[in-house]
Amino acid sequence: MSIAQERRLVTEIPGPGSLERLDRKKAHVADGVGTTLPVFIVEAGGGVLVDVDGNHLIDLGSGIAVTTVGNAAPSVVRNVQEQVAKFTHTCFMVTPYDGYVDVCAALAELTPGDHAKKSALFNSGAEAVENAVKIARVATGRDAVGVFDHAYHGRTNLTMAMTAKNMPYKNGFGPFAGEVYRAPMSYPLRDGLTGEQAAARAIDVLDKQVGAANLACLVIEPIQGEGGFVVPAPGFLPALAAWAEENGIVFIADEIQTGFCRTGDWFACDHEEVVPDLVTTAKGMAGGLPLAAVTGRAELMDSVHVGGLGGTYGGNPVACAAALGAIEEMRTEVLDARARELGAIMATRLGELAAQHEVIAEVRGRGAMMAIELCAPGTTEPDPVRTAAVSAYCHQNGVVTLTCGTWGNVFRFLPPLAISDTLLEEAFDVVAEAFAATGG
Repeated sequence: MSIAQERRLVTEIPGPGSLERLDRKKAHVADGVGTTLPVFIVEAGGGVLVDVDGNHLIDLGSGIAVTTVGNAAPSVVRNVQEQVAKFTHTCFMVTPYDGYVDVCAALAELTPGDHAKKSALFNSGAEAVENAVKIARVATGRDAVGVFDHAYHGRTNLTMAMTAKNMPYKNGFGPFAGEVYRAPMSYPLRDGLTGEQAAARAIDVLDKQVGAANLACLVIEPIQGEGGFVVPAPGFLPALAAWAEENGIVFIADEIQTGFCRTGDWFACDHEEVVPDLVTTAKGMAGGLPLAAVTGRAELMDSVHVGGLGGTYGGNPVACAAALGAIEEMRTEVLDARARELGAIMATRLGELAAQHEVIAEVRGRGAMMAIELCAPGTTEPDPVRTAAVSAYCHQNGVVTLTCGTWGNVFRFLPPLAISDTLLEEAFDVVAEAFAATGG
């Protein structure tokens, strides 16, 4: 790899080159588009981001779980270069091409379940979720959508309604789409319930709010993303899936952040052998290019009239080529197993930190999707102030970290699966320093 896989600080963060560009950003980019770490990147690969000032930053965010195979995986680069030289676009709805069909065939093979499946391709996770709901509504003839506390599903009007967190995603943007009903999520740190107990509670709420006979679909992240990497108690997902099947409700797994080897399985639902009716994917699928999908039971996918699904750029040929390259990389490098290896390293380091710092209320996650929640010691009172301080220290010292959670008190760790053990260990040395430096 041409980029040295090391943390290297040659200026303060952000450096003069980035500061100059931030002035230009301020002049031309809408203020509503925020940035977590204001450095301008010129090159990236493995587990390193290189900024315009020559700083080498260790990446624990993967562009929010997008660059799972790395920022410039060889098979992705090769496929994209070859496709760009042939053609960049025709619109699959006008004149089709093999790449789109090849991605759909791969999704049918990889997603949970051995039933007949079909897919439709889109541009973003939110677009995939919206279309999954459309499919469920047509297939069932029902309108209501069941979602969960702490959920994040996107920034479009319907997906904002489905998302639980107000700031910054929903504030001031209403009114939102109707017929969306929210149930309590299994949150072991905060509710102390078994998976079955938490599922019974959620089902009771949905039965009372809307009634099973009126629900078109139940939409859930198998491990919640923006809501705080909340891992439901064992048994929660299977119980919900069983209830949905008994009542003719389409069970939709939002695997946009969890999919494609991130959690140590190809899909997070595989962990408990849950087979969704529909699966939404995006993020890690195409090595950084915009591509999303709805994959599901053939009879459900075919329930929509011809022309009811699609979009001008959906399944763009270059993005499809990238996805096929990324999937090749995942298979060749056995990245589901690699995610488990990285997860074991992170779990060990985070467990050591939790033993030293009472502010860490819980270590959770699966595979290369790990998190810690910070609370006032001995309580579940969120501590977003300490969270922000630790994150700022990491940024200043060359480690890209992301926070999340309904209360902004959760660190989520999403390293590229291309990162080395050595680099990951160094990143967590900095995280440990950050906790020590901000203790007070």
